[in-house]
Amino acid sequence: MSKFKTFKQLHQQADPLLLGNIWDVNSAKLFEAAGYKAIGVSSHAIANAWGYEDGEKLPFDILLQVAKRVAEVAAIPFTVDMEGGYSRSIEGITKNINLLHDAGVAGINLEDTIVTGSSRCLQLTEEYQKMLSSIADYVSRNNLRIFLNVRTDGFLLGLPNALEETLTRINAYKNTGIDGIFVPCITDSNDIRSVVNATKLPINVMCMPGLPGFNELTTLGVKRISMGPFLFSKVYNHAAALAKSVISNRNFSAIL
Repeated sequence: MSKFKTFKQLHQQADPLLLGNIWDVNSAKLFEAAGYKAIGVSSHAIANAWGYEDGEKLPFDILLQVAKRVAEVAAIPFTVDMEGGYSRSIEGITKNINLLHDAGVAGINLEDTIVTGSSRCLQLTEEYQKMLSSIADYVSRNNLRIFLNVRTDGFLLGLPNALEETLTRINAYKNTGIDGIFVPCITDSNDIRSVVNATKLPINVMCMPGLPGFNELTTLGVKRISMGPFLFSKVYNHAAALAKSVISNRNFSAIL
C-alpha cells in the first residue's frame, strides 16, 4: 500500500491519528522509532530550527530539501505544512504541491490566513473557497496522491466569534474536494463537537493547554491530533537549561 493510501486510511479509524510534528530528519526518525504511524512538518518548528520566524519566512527550497530527505529515511507517511502555499497564485501553489508530491510527501496543510509583516489575516471566505476548488481540481486531474488538509484560523486568531467563523468556513470549504479540516487552538468540548458535526471530513485539532484528553477527543469524533511546535519548544528549552548548567557547574555532569 502506498504511503498516501496508508495516510488517508489513518484518518478513517475509530482512534484519532496522533501526528508527531517534526522539524528535521532526526526528529522524524525519533517519532518513527517511538511507534508513531505518521509524522508532519511543523512550520513553526522547522522555521525556528533554521533561524527563521514562522509565516513563510523559511525559504521553500529548504522545506523541500528536508521533505526529500525525510522521504528517503522514514518508512511512515508524512505531511508538510505549506502555510499559505508559498505563493499567492493558484499556479504557484500547485507548482509547489507538485514538487512536494514528487519528493514523496503524502499530505500537505494549507492555511486560510496570510502573514503580512507581523500580522496574520484571514483571506476572504468566498475567494479562498474558489482557490481551494481550483487546487483540489488540479490535484485530481493530475492524479497527485496527496492529502489536502486545510487549516482555518478563527480560533488561532482568538476571534470573539471564532466558532461561528469556523463553521461558516467549514461549510464553504467542505465540498471543494479537500480531504480534511484543521482547527488549531480549539479546546472547548462543545466547540469541537460542533465542528465535527459540521462536516463528514476528518477534523484535526492541535495540542493546546486545556485540550481534552485523547479518549474524550475520540468520543467527540476527532480524527487527527497534532502536537504543533510544543515538543520542539520543550526539547530546546531543556537544551538551553543544560547548556547553562555546564557553565554554572563548571563541569559536564549535566550532559553526561
